[in-house]
Amino acid sequence: MNRTEHWNQVYQTSPPDDVSWFQTRPTISLRLVEACGVGKGDGIIDVGGGASVLVDFLLDAGYSRLAVLDISAAALDYAKRRLGARADAVYWFAADVTTFVPTRQFGLWHDRAVFHFLTDKADRQKYVETMKRTLTPEGHAIFATFATDGPEKCSGLSVRRYDATAICAELGAEFQLLEQVKETHVTPWKTEQRFSYFRFARRETESR
Repeated sequence: MNRTEHWNQVYQTSPPDDVSWFQTRPTISLRLVEACGVGKGDGIIDVGGGASVLVDFLLDAGYSRLAVLDISAAALDYAKRRLGARADAVYWFAADVTTFVPTRQFGLWHDRAVFHFLTDKADRQKYVETMKRTLTPEGHAIFATFATDGPEKCSGLSVRRYDATAICAELGAEFQLLEQVKETHVTPWKTEQRFSYFRFARRETESR
């Protein structure tokens, strides 16, 4: 089973509020988005957003040029149905982030729990190249991954756990770490998962 099939099966067999990563309100993500200081019209892309309610809260806060990218079309369908007519205000991309070709650039890249599933180095390199193409030159990025004391697997798949040193090494000198936040996420069935959030700013490098 490939990645697309795996994640479509997850969303076709479990309601979106019964998966381990479900949040009723993405409090830390919303705070970090605000801390980035992006303009309401600069554009935000939620990578792996799937059925997440982050896009709902961003619309409520007045942000426009919003996009959700997810490998699972089934997950995106959940979000579209939930939003109803408001879904027309969002760009929806059903694609694998490692092969995604952006049609526009965004001021903020948000990823809660996609990057840590990329256990293959080549996939991580493709991911970073996609992010660079998708972000504006002065853009920002927010990552949430399992912390070093977090789970070793999720949804039956192995993951890579990150601290600040490890994720900075993956992204390279073009991204400056501005903030790290730790979270103990409580799943719908009341187990705990340790996450780390990282907020980055893109910066000029000699190669750009």
